[in-house]
Amino acid sequence: MLVDVVHGALEIGLSHLTVYLLSTENLEKRPPQEIDKLLTFAREQLESGDFLRYDVRIRWAGLPDGLPRDFVDLLHTNEEATRDRTGLNLTFCLNYGGRSELTQAADSLADAARTGQFEGTRVSEHLLRSHLPLGDLPDVDLLWRTGGEQRISNFLPWHTAYAELLFTEKLWPDIDRRDLWEAMTQYTYRHRRYGAVPASQPAVPAQEAHLGTSG
Repeated sequence: MLVDVVHGALEIGLSHLTVYLLSTENLEKRPPQEIDKLLTFAREQLESGDFLRYDVRIRWAGLPDGLPRDFVDLLHTNEEATRDRTGLNLTFCLNYGGRSELTQAADSLADAARTGQFEGTRVSEHLLRSHLPLGDLPDVDLLWRTGGEQRISNFLPWHTAYAELLFTEKLWPDIDRRDLWEAMTQYTYRHRRYGAVPASQPAVPAQEAHLGTSG
């Protein structure tokens, strides 16, 4: 369960955990009963108050269109209540799509150009990133895909450019902190190169990693 995974992340000092709960494609193409079930699960997690009892900052990546108004308010309420926390950053990708996120950034950048907010004719990576909805989210170190699927499914395309990939068979609802710890153990033995020659040291320790999960 998600709460147990969050507890496990806190126990090992993980700084970021990003969970893909509902994509924009899911909202458009999945049966209404399935969407209701996913939203009910997310609502229960937020209304339980479990995250509020710990040093967890809750953030939301996604669009409000198509979501119940009171559910959007609940997301914003949790974001506001935890905005000053400095422990685990827990980001819910809900009604989220990677291409949609990049489109939003392009729209924002075009609007900034029209209104004279920046000068010049070239767009740098830093400038584009600053216009992403969550541009301050660090790059993903490990993208962990559960349920036997081996694709990223439009999940954080900007942030996962150099992510290590891990695919496991266990379904997301059955994942607990022990699975998280095993995933992080595997990650620490990866050798990350970023286009350079093989490094002599493995990846950063688990407590320094940013983990993105896609269920």
